[in-house]
Amino acid sequence: MTTGTPHPPRIDTGRAHPARVYDWLLGGKDNYPADEAVGEKLPPQARDAARQNRQFMQRAAGWLAAQGVDQFLDIGSGIPTEPNLHQIVQRATPAAKVVYTDNDPLVLHHAQALLAGRPEGVTDFIEADVHRPEEILEHARGVLDFTRPVALSLIALLHFVPDEQDAHGIVRTLLSALPPGSHLVLSHAASDLHPELAAQVTAEYAKGGIRLGFRTRSEVARFFDGLDLVAPGLVTAPEWHGTPPPSPFPEDSGIYAGVARVR
Repeated sequence: MTTGTPHPPRIDTGRAHPARVYDWLLGGKDNYPADEAVGEKLPPQARDAARQNRQFMQRAAGWLAAQGVDQFLDIGSGIPTEPNLHQIVQRATPAAKVVYTDNDPLVLHHAQALLAGRPEGVTDFIEADVHRPEEILEHARGVLDFTRPVALSLIALLHFVPDEQDAHGIVRTLLSALPPGSHLVLSHAASDLHPELAAQVTAEYAKGGIRLGFRTRSEVARFFDGLDLVAPGLVTAPEWHGTPPPSPFPEDSGIYAGVARVR
């Protein structure tokens, strides 16, 4: 395994970080009091949303692997939680290549332990920020073959990138590097499904120093402009299934999710 960070990670435990709050919501142990303080003030639905996000990622990754996709770029990967993306896709294709990216040094620390001993180049991690997509692509090209399809995974990430930080432009930059047959896998917190809850979650994260920018369905749909959404389209996270068929009564959710093919 290689990483994009040559020096030991420096972890600021005094400030909440989205990856560690997410870990707390999932019941993980890799978080600190600052992260827990944010998580404890969130409504119970936040735990449901974290679980739904995770389950959507797992279903989407498994579906893509079944379609023959064997290259994945996972940005905002978060602290590893089993089964993680590479474990899912490498069950189908042991030589599948996965590049993880996150801007939390703690994620890098765990990635180094998790990926130790794996074949060089099969699974990789870079500490980088989605606000600098060109840097991510430069590193990823050293592992992934961008002449063949790549699945770009942006799970529960873009609501941490407000409009003034050009979230849609960042996604266009990333997608422009991908060849036809690639896929975008995306989930995003909704501002229009449960507006009062969305406002409460946004306010509590802000108290912890974390900015959120939830979006409406039409705003989330813009991330898929120019792509071909695969069935069932842009739906809530529990409604998205490749196989087996979805439950006729999906649980309530405040998360939009979709998978789309690059033309």
